[in-house]
Amino acid sequence: MKVLWLCNIMLPVVAKALKREASNKEGWLTGLSQQVLRHAEENNIELGICFPIGKNEEPVKGRIKGLSYFAFSEDMGKAEAYDAALEPQLAKILKEFAPDMVHAFGTEFPHTLAMTRCVRAAACGDKEIKMLIGIQGLCFKCADYYMANLPERVQKRFLFRDFLKQDNLVQQQKKYAARGRFEIEALQNTGHVTGRTDWDRQAAKEVNPGAEYHFMNETLRTDFYGPEWSLASCERYSIFLSQGDYPIKGLHYLLWAMPEILKQFPETRVYVAGDVITRYRTAMEKIKIGSYGKYCLELIRQLALQDRLVFLGRLGSKEMCARYLKSNLFLSPSAIENSPNSVGEAMLLGMPVVSSAVGGVANMLTDGKEGILYPHEDTGRLAEAVCRMLGEEAFACECGKRAREHALKTHDAETNYQRLLAIYYKICH
Repeated sequence: MKVLWLCNIMLPVVAKALKREASNKEGWLTGLSQQVLRHAEENNIELGICFPIGKNEEPVKGRIKGLSYFAFSEDMGKAEAYDAALEPQLAKILKEFAPDMVHAFGTEFPHTLAMTRCVRAAACGDKEIKMLIGIQGLCFKCADYYMANLPERVQKRFLFRDFLKQDNLVQQQKKYAARGRFEIEALQNTGHVTGRTDWDRQAAKEVNPGAEYHFMNETLRTDFYGPEWSLASCERYSIFLSQGDYPIKGLHYLLWAMPEILKQFPETRVYVAGDVITRYRTAMEKIKIGSYGKYCLELIRQLALQDRLVFLGRLGSKEMCARYLKSNLFLSPSAIENSPNSVGEAMLLGMPVVSSAVGGVANMLTDGKEGILYPHEDTGRLAEAVCRMLGEEAFACECGKRAREHALKTHDAETNYQRLLAIYYKICH
């Protein structure tokens, strides 16, 4: 069986062969691909992978450690614009690799739609190719929640950077909606979908009732298997957010809740990984700041939170794991999610977790037993949940212990690998 993966990133093993910088994102793909390749003889799978490189770069191909790879040209910075030039590139890859099935990881970029069109066109030839799409997030759902209760003046304003890039928050929301239209067509073009929550199952059914839904959990980054959080080793009263780059991730919800949290725990400190969106010291930083970053900065100053927040910048997998372990609790205040890997990673480590009850999070974590869930718009409930976790140490530790037991089953690499094989065999045979 020949299987071609369509991914959003270049795997590190390929990046090394091409002497390029490897991505820290989606590290679980490396582990999964290694399992498939390691057992290639027994599973009878020949694996290929295709992925985007820069818009103006020449496509490349090769083979390393049993893996065939194909890079195609795409402007990933303009995912809201469909580029028909993707189709001949992907059609050429299909012809050369001649897969029995294409497995697309994610719906959020135009190359997934382009691939479904190419697969459908190829079906008119001598060989039928099966198409499987794995749902990660869904832009057409995220677009509805993009503003995340921000004040209207913030939503509609144009800062200098927003004007130059024509990319204020309203325009960003429109870009998500455009990407969502591509997703919907891609899902309508396939007969098979993988997902892992009630939320993504329902979304897939709404778009394409005829597609077969295959349940499959995700395996997470290898650095998070093994280490275990402990109250004695963490920085007390510290909260960790894995990112806060744009409104959906809900950093502002936490800022709104901080006065209530600080009343009970004045020592509280918040650590935020990801792009530092509030930089505003140099003239260039003042030019580059966007509306959401400026609003968060305004809140920080208004609420006198300058000494309470630490922006860490982008962290690698090992650095992220270390930051989780140093923190008192993990918080996911998002306005919408499917099943966030950040919550899964915190659960794997056995951390106390507080999360908004959005999307498919309730399928990951049992409220009151493995963590605390709250309505995402209710900052009062957010503050109560955080304060309970910080104040009731025995309860928090017990939640973390149960969360770890749950996550070790949900994210078990061997179980998920066997499930993947079962899906492949069912579709192709």
